[in-house]
Amino acid sequence: MIKRTTFAGFGGQGVLLMGYVLSHGAMHKGLNVTYFPSYGAEMRGGTANCTVTLSDKKIASPVASNPDIVVAMNFPSLVKFEPTLAKGGTVFLNASLFSEKPSRTDIQVVSVPTLELAKEAGSERGVNMVMIGTVCAKTGMLSLKETIEGMKAALKGKEKFFEQNRKAIERGFTFGSEGR
Repeated sequence: MIKRTTFAGFGGQGVLLMGYVLSHGAMHKGLNVTYFPSYGAEMRGGTANCTVTLSDKKIASPVASNPDIVVAMNFPSLVKFEPTLAKGGTVFLNASLFSEKPSRTDIQVVSVPTLELAKEAGSERGVNMVMIGTVCAKTGMLSLKETIEGMKAALKGKEKFFEQNRKAIERGFTFGSEGR
């Protein structure tokens, strides 16, 4: 089993943190992991993306030319990474920020109303945790428990955020597994 995921969006949307949560959760699960971040010179508002590769075997390269999964938190990220998505892959769209859809017909599309779900979970700041919960539930890469453990490891030293992030991950998991 090998899964390559690209997370992309504006700086400040928690794109790199989503990849970090997935990475830590996968390590908790006992998988091999590579985490390859990339971001512009600006912090908030600049571009950011990261690639996470999970495998039960050794990983030869952290580069994912054709990821199985793309998470587009903004429209420019969809435009940039849609062409790289593997045939039959899945793109997760931040439907709270843009309504445009991919032009390809050989991929699966999951539109996630991240802001609305984050508000239901108790905080607008949980958009990225809703998305990572949805991605993990829909793909089966991590269980709910593994995703939460990944979040705790990624945010070690920031325990005051655990409870709110747990709620957002759980809300995303419900959306990803039940569609509501």
